[in-house]
Amino acid sequence: MQLTSSVFDPDQLIPSKYTCDGENISPPLNWDEPPKATRSFTLICDDPDAPGKTWVHWIVYNLPSSIRSLPENAASTATPLSDSLQGRNDFKQMKYGGPCPPSGTHRYFFKLYALDTNLKLESGATKAQVEATMSEHILAQAQLIGLYKRRN
Repeated sequence: MQLTSSVFDPDQLIPSKYTCDGENISPPLNWDEPPKATRSFTLICDDPDAPGKTWVHWIVYNLPSSIRSLPENAASTATPLSDSLQGRNDFKQMKYGGPCPPSGTHRYFFKLYALDTNLKLESGATKAQVEATMSEHILAQAQLIGLYKRRN
């Protein structure tokens, strides 16, 4: 699988519209065909360059296996698409929290997982809960890294 966005290229700057300096909405994401046995997708966005720990910006799970994209601002509601759920990010919210690094340029990892099941988790699960639940069910994964540095 390959994960892409129409608004930034791999290892390039994420437009400020999708950050705390802009509208703070989720960017559009697209992916190609997953393995045939895929039943759902999970998406996790995090920042390993954050001080103290990897900062979780977005968690979406139980995305339908029939979709191949998320539109811009998909994370504005608790259910971005029917039957999907959002986890609790490190902003203590169940939605997308855009890049907002305190200093320097940070990397933001958008990680998409094709799973052979739907996760039996309630809305608001943490990244650790999602990762533990899906660990034995990953068929394929794709990653897109975007960069961001705050405006002065």
